[in-house]
Amino acid sequence: MTLYISTAHQEEIKLALIKQGKIIFSREFSAPRLQSEKLLPEIDRLLKKAKLKLKDLKKIKIADGGGSFTSLRIGVLTANALAYALGIPIETESGAQPKKKQGVMVAEPQYDRGPNIG
Repeated sequence: MTLYISTAHQEEIKLALIKQGKIIFSREFSAPRLQSEKLLPEIDRLLKKAKLKLKDLKKIKIADGGGSFTSLRIGVLTANALAYALGIPIETESGAQPKKKQGVMVAEPQYDRGPNIG
């Protein structure tokens, strides 16, 4: 089972559970400036809806490009943390290969512009 996470747009979160290339459960919802607060509880809800546990995940796929600096970081960092904690591979939507950093494979956000902080 693959967990797909997209926080590429700062106003929403997209989640899906994919089995053998087919989406079996998905959820898309508005989360303006609340992605960091809503992402993990919504992943938990999605898994419960599918009657699955985190240990049932075999891979995480992350939307790693487009969108705002902060929203991308929220999704990518959450995906990296889950993949590391579960000992499963991470894959990027863009096809960019995860890199080994301090012995751990991590996906990196693909920013199309610098941060707009101010």
